Amino acid sequence: MRIKEILREKGITAKELASTIGMTETGLSIAISENGNPPLKRLEQIATALGVPVTDLFDKPTNGVIHCPNCGKEIKLNPEV
Repeated sequence: MRIKEILREKGITAKELASTIGMTETGLSIAISENGNPPLKRLEQIATALGVPVTDLFDKPTNGVIHCPNCGKEIKLNPEV
């Protein structure tokens, strides 16, 4: 996920983001860590707080494919949807 990168770009601290979305800084850190698996609702809250679409929270697709951050399975994106 790119959340930490977006935080740096926007000059927002993890503590500020956590406070904005009603989480502890530790809880946010765990959720956005490499092994974190936050639910879609939480990702939507993070994206809204950062002013970006949910899709921006993930690494950019390569050849129309992203990988699930949880299991690593390839997910093909359909640009027509």
